[in-house]
Amino acid sequence: MERNKNNKAVIYWLLTGCILIFIMVVVGGITRLTHSGLSISNYKLISGTIPPMNEVEWNEAFELYKQYPEYQKLHNHFNLEEFKDIYFWEWIHRVIGRFIGLVFIIPFIYFLIKKRLSKSTIKKSIILLLLGGFQGFLGWYMVKSGLVDQPNVSHYRLAAHLTTAFLTFAYTFWVALDLIFPNKKVIDKKLRNFIRIGLAVLILQIIYGAFVAGLDAGWIHNHWPLMNEGKLIHETVYIEQNPTYLNFIEGKSGVQFVHRTLAYIVVIFILAIWYKAKRIPLTSWQTKGINGLFIMVGVQFLLGVFTLIYAVPVWLGVLHQVGAFILLSLMTFTLHRFSK
Repeated sequence: MERNKNNKAVIYWLLTGCILIFIMVVVGGITRLTHSGLSISNYKLISGTIPPMNEVEWNEAFELYKQYPEYQKLHNHFNLEEFKDIYFWEWIHRVIGRFIGLVFIIPFIYFLIKKRLSKSTIKKSIILLLLGGFQGFLGWYMVKSGLVDQPNVSHYRLAAHLTTAFLTFAYTFWVALDLIFPNKKVIDKKLRNFIRIGLAVLILQIIYGAFVAGLDAGWIHNHWPLMNEGKLIHETVYIEQNPTYLNFIEGKSGVQFVHRTLAYIVVIFILAIWYKAKRIPLTSWQTKGINGLFIMVGVQFLLGVFTLIYAVPVWLGVLHQVGAFILLSLMTFTLHRFSK
């Protein structure tokens, strides 16, 4: 790597942020799959960091939970111990979010004072801070949608929250890669542009993965490669919602069908990227990125199939989300190596 030694601490800072965002997304996935996300119905930036410490505080938190639709319509059989189980995941998710904020802000101020950041890196870091703040806002905005009349968060808001987390990670990783590989090189613009399109398709697939999660659409049509009743396109794909187009953004069957279809398109794009790249001279890092994509898209496709067939057990659902994260990381790395 052509790493500038003066940037070593900054690179470690950014990569630490990437690791923390990864952990945040994993915990967020567990929170979603265990239906824990609405267990804390208020937001206290400082005092909310400390969980209930005694039975009185636990009972107060439980009584607050009882005032909202999730308890009233879904979990009215819950006792205090069951409430503690779901409370834990939402609480740890929020605490990690606050910790990420501190990990980004405090070193950023330190590096500014010590003049360790170039003007370009300062601008990029400010964008990162804004993305992080926006991500926190989207998290609460998402939770609010499940506290009104239905015990479910808006799948649009869930998709916005999750996609912003993925994009924040990708951008943080990109800024780190700019410092790890400071030397410019001649690039193949056609292949770079093709990889950009592949990245856009992958992001669309991630958005639809969030739609599937938000609509609980992974618990239907648990067959592959065909849907229920041995049909390639089940009639519920286009008759659940009216007008028809809503089926593909709000209908469970329609959204799952799009997610299935996009999986094939992502695989085709990555195979095409691999094929095109192998026909030109590659650096060692380009080769590693291309081969990593080739392997990971196969792993992720299989994870998706098994997650569907076994009706989204928590561990498989989390693994599938982790697979998407790794695939996005490899796509980001590969695009960077074919861009600069």
